[in-house]
This record gives sequence, structure tokens and C-alpha cells, in this order.
Amino acid sequence: MDIATIVGLISGFIFIIWGIFISGDIGSFIDIPSILIVLGGTLASTLISYPIKSFLGTFRVVKNAFLHKEISPDSVIVEIIQLANVARKEGLLSLEEFGEKIDDEFLKKGIMLIVDGTDPELVRNILETELVFLEERHTEGQSIFETMGSFAPAYGMLGTLIGLINMLQKLDDPSNIGPNMAVALLTTFYGSFFANVVFLPTANKLKIRSKREVLVKELMVEGLLSIQAGENPRIIEEKLKTFVPPELRDDYKGQLESEEA
Repeated sequence: MDIATIVGLISGFIFIIWGIFISGDIGSFIDIPSILIVLGGTLASTLISYPIKSFLGTFRVVKNAFLHKEISPDSVIVEIIQLANVARKEGLLSLEEFGEKIDDEFLKKGIMLIVDGTDPELVRNILETELVFLEERHTEGQSIFETMGSFAPAYGMLGTLIGLINMLQKLDDPSNIGPNMAVALLTTFYGSFFANVVFLPTANKLKIRSKREVLVKELMVEGLLSIQAGENPRIIEEKLKTFVPPELRDDYKGQLESEEA
């Protein structure tokens, strides 16, 4: 579970509600018609913009934002070096047994391609093609939330215009002008709130997750091809360390040494 996403979302609600509570009456900021205009309109326009299958897949994307388990590059490097040592001592065919125990489907697929004697260039093409389509799927999920983030303020403004029209129709009663103006502005508030607290931050979190996942898988591709080429495990280690930020390489090195011990 991603604590940062949950804490950020909850704290966003808390600070805004806290600010409202300190400055005025929280009840005056609750207006069901305004919420319906903003959320209903945003969802409707998003549904028009994307195929129904992609739209319904949004729920799975939201789950990934909260429950996605991130794979650290250093742990993958340790695993690759272990495989390199096995291949060096027992041959590439011995990797099949180890590949069956690996949970990551991408890494397992690469190992099986190597075991089957697939040409290295073809192995790279297959794995990189899979990476391209992975990025495409991730980009679609991100774009849905970016689209919702762009539509929400627009519907907030639309709701404000609706409120102003209703207010102007009742100018003969000055006592209604203030309350109607407040309600009209609430839709702008809701549009900005949902866009900047929910939709756009979620899109940004998914974008960061996607970049990190692609980086790890590129590391896997490089490591597998190095194993297939019969490179020395120490050379593979140095090559793969370039994927890890310098400040994390000492932690990685400690993990590798503990594994070798």
C-alpha cells in the first residue's frame, strides 16, 4: 500500500476543511447540485473521450495508485547477479529451474527465451516490444486522470454560470443575491478542488510509477542479455549499477555481499 498517496489525499481534504472551518461555516460549502454538476459532467466528458473499456479500467488504475507494490532496482540487480553466477557455473539451461520460481512475469519470460536458445537480438526485440506496449497502457491510464483534471474546472465554471443565471432571474429580491452568488461560486470551488487534490496528483503519481517500472524492466533486459552473452558476473554487476542512483549503490552493495555470504 502506498502510504504517501493515502496521506497526501487525506491531508489535502483535512487542511482544506480545516481552513474552511476556521474561516467560516463548513455547512455553507456543501451543495449537492454543485457536486453533481462537477463530478457528473467530468465523468460524462471523460466517457465521451475514451472507449468504454478504457473508462471502466480506470478503477483498476486507481487501485494501482494505492496498492501498487514497487520493485526496487537494487533487489533486481541482486537477483540478476545470482542468475549470472548460476549460468556461469552450470550453463544457461540451468536457469529454467530458477526461472520457474521467479514471480515477475517479465523477467521469467526473458529467462525462458534465453533457455530456449532464442537469438539475442530477437530476445531484445521481444522484450522491448513488450515494454513499449506496457508504457502505452500506463500512458492511457495517466491520460484519463489528466483529462478529468482538465474537465473538472471547466464544469466548475459551467456550474457557476448556471448559478449566476438563476441569481439574475431573481434580482427583484435582493435578499437572495448573496446566497445565490455563494452557491454559484461553489461549483468553481469543487472543480478546482477535485482537479488539484484528486485527479491531477493521481495522474502524476501514476506517471512516476510508470517511469520507475520501465526503468526496472530495462535493467532486466540489459541483465538478461549480458547473461546470455556469457559476461562475467562482476562486469554485469558494474553495468547494472549504472541504473541505480549513486547514493543507493552502497545499500545495493551491502545486499549483494550478504547474498554472496
